Amino acid sequence: MNRFAVIVGSVLVLLVLAASTLFVVDQRQVAVVYALGEIREVVTEPGLKIKLPPPLQNVVFLDRRIQTLDSPETRPIFTAEKKTLAIDWLVKWRIADSRQFIRNNGVDLRNLENRLSPVVQAAFNEEVTKRTVGAVLATEREKIMGDVKARLAEPAKSFGIEIIDVRIKRVDFVASITDSVYRRMQSERQQVANELRSKGQADGERIRADADRQREVIVAEAYRDAQKIKGEGDAKASALYASAFGRDAQFAQFYRSLEAYRASFRNKSDMMVVDPSSDFFKAMRGSGAGSAPAKK
Repeated sequence: MNRFAVIVGSVLVLLVLAASTLFVVDQRQVAVVYALGEIREVVTEPGLKIKLPPPLQNVVFLDRRIQTLDSPETRPIFTAEKKTLAIDWLVKWRIADSRQFIRNNGVDLRNLENRLSPVVQAAFNEEVTKRTVGAVLATEREKIMGDVKARLAEPAKSFGIEIIDVRIKRVDFVASITDSVYRRMQSERQQVANELRSKGQADGERIRADADRQREVIVAEAYRDAQKIKGEGDAKASALYASAFGRDAQFAQFYRSLEAYRASFRNKSDMMVVDPSSDFFKAMRGSGAGSAPAKK
């Protein structure tokens, strides 16, 4: 029984020792093998690897993927014309020399980021101060990023990294300048709006005046045509009256008498005091010159 326990214990010890000598390298990582505190080997190929058990050898893993460093804070930068800009940037980097990286930064990526951020900020300061606001915002934006990347090449080697890309995320004026710019833009837009309103009012007055003139012309032409048509109608009516009255003079006199009566008694409240023997009532009596013509 004691012998069996010894065998089991020996097997367990061997398994522990074997496990401590084996390690797996992921394809996203770099394995750094330490021997008594010094870098013995850098393993870049993924797979199962063998080393000596601790404390003879230890393994530290580094991320070999591309990392992103964002500007930790927005600092003002002066341009060539002494304008103050606030620039947010980012840097893409990855470990190129694991030994150099560990010597200068240790195994914590945050150590590298804390040391790299001021270097990047200084490079941006150097490039932006040589250019105007227009160049930074538009015409030379790509060149600034390329020049900053070139400036970071040498410091990157000392850090054991490779700079993949440098990008400007945002360029803006500082708060005080931004307010003045907005006020100027507002004033300019207000001026343009006032000009458009004035032009619109002038165009409106012109359109209304033209419409009034056209209305007057149309009304005048319509009145002219109406008077012409009315004159033609009156002429035809007069011709018809003259033709009818010319055929029978007594009928003509009788018709005129009826028209006179109609005009005299237009309203029910009208009252007229006339001598019954006057010519006005001759047609009513059925005798005299105004009597109705006899039926044949």
